Amino acid sequence: MKLKYFIPSLVAVVAALFTSCAKDNDPSYLEGIRVSQSYVSLNTAGGSTEIELTANGNWEFEKIFEVKEKEGDKEVVKHYATPTWLKVNQESGAAGETKLVFSAEAGEGRSCELIITSNGEEQRIRVIQGLVTIENASCAEVLAGPDSKTYQVTGVVTSIANTTYGNWYINDGTGEVYIYGTLDAKGAEKNFSSLGIEVGDQVTVQGPKTTYNGTVELVNVTVVKIVKSLIKVDSLTVDGAVSSELPVAGGEITAHLTCKGTGVAVEIPAEAKEWLGVTSSTVGANPTVTFYAKNNEGGDREVTVTFKTTDGSKEYTSQATITQKGAIIETNVADFLAAEVGTTNYRITGVVTELYTSDKQGESFYIQDYSGKVLVYRAAGFKDSGAKVGDVVTVVGQRGAYKSTPQMVSGKFEAIKYAVQTATITELLAKEDDKNTYYMVTGTITSLKDDKGNDNDYGNLFFSDGTSEIYVYGCYPGWGATGDDRKYLIQDNNIKVGDQITIIAYKTSYNGVPQLSKGVCFSFKHAN
Repeated sequence: MKLKYFIPSLVAVVAALFTSCAKDNDPSYLEGIRVSQSYVSLNTAGGSTEIELTANGNWEFEKIFEVKEKEGDKEVVKHYATPTWLKVNQESGAAGETKLVFSAEAGEGRSCELIITSNGEEQRIRVIQGLVTIENASCAEVLAGPDSKTYQVTGVVTSIANTTYGNWYINDGTGEVYIYGTLDAKGAEKNFSSLGIEVGDQVTVQGPKTTYNGTVELVNVTVVKIVKSLIKVDSLTVDGAVSSELPVAGGEITAHLTCKGTGVAVEIPAEAKEWLGVTSSTVGANPTVTFYAKNNEGGDREVTVTFKTTDGSKEYTSQATITQKGAIIETNVADFLAAEVGTTNYRITGVVTELYTSDKQGESFYIQDYSGKVLVYRAAGFKDSGAKVGDVVTVVGQRGAYKSTPQMVSGKFEAIKYAVQTATITELLAKEDDKNTYYMVTGTITSLKDDKGNDNDYGNLFFSDGTSEIYVYGCYPGWGATGDDRKYLIQDNNIKVGDQITIIAYKTSYNGVPQLSKGVCFSFKHAN
């Protein structure tokens, strides 16, 4: 009789114990932060799922997902609470109950783990959309496939962009995919060199796909297999010295190879055949291939040549990039803005109108001439030169763009052509005449007639600083203006007597009377 009643009681006690243990071990039941479920499943067709969060204090999602973004021409890594494919309606909040809604567009085979923190406690939530599987695919299939899906692909290493993180390109003949980050044999980052991967090797990798600024990438891949290439470029030499760069005048460059296959074939891209060709080659285990480049009358140029060999059944490749310095094109701002984005180098001379304060390195500024104004983004040497706003400077760089806005990139600060001095008209009158010393002078226009009282197109005017007055013989729209480009500053900008104007010019005299000559307008301000 006692046994009859004892057994149900024992079952109830055991059940209570298991319930208690399950609750204690379930991360959904932390003391200070709890969620109604720590596993969230989303439909592969897209949609959303809602859970409840209860917290005793302020809470927030940790920003653990890295996303590459562009700032100017620099790539930066920013951190977010969710991967790009997943959205959550609220990323932080106060104590109490909160409804969290997780949503995603149609997709499959992707998952992530999110972390919510509150008062030192961590609540982890696993989000999954479809089954996470590794799919064997060609590069073409990776390029066409959905983001966040994990792929395994085999191809040849065509180039290596970063040897610390392991950023490189893989090509299997159907297409080319960028590898952004490669894990070492122990799954660690920033140890790419330990893998010994070289251009030409055949490599099999696994990793999730993402798309960044239109570029398809496999991120933080795991290397499954490496088949070393039978051909390797050991070095490039120019005139006997190790170098991959040819001078503007052209000449010969020799590739020194190691080859374990049968024969060596060379492939030069069609767009480079007009200026680069093979002049000679040798055979053996350490063959050489010598190229000849023509004189370069354009901008900097480069080409990647491919060397091929075979073991009788399979083809192996290796590559080398040859560069050639180009002639620098002297131009004005307007023509620079109209040029195509590329590696051609341009030289611009103009006035520094303002510093680009968003650049913490202090190497960026705006330059203006008579034809226009452009941002020079990070011209090496600008900060150390001591150049300031108002100075006339020369800079060399390439036509780039940020969000479709033109700018000069990869620039080099060449020189301060004129270090412009600030002076009042009163101070200027005491200066010696000197065509090589430029001053920045501000005053109020008192007359728009020339010194003979005639109207004019070249910006002849008188202006005063309130104490002294001086005649300006020519005030042009900007630095570098010649011919008719010097005309119509006054008319085009509706400048009137009484307006304030700042002019950069040198001091000279005419018939013993001091004047400013061949000035350029730095800025003006209408009186009304």
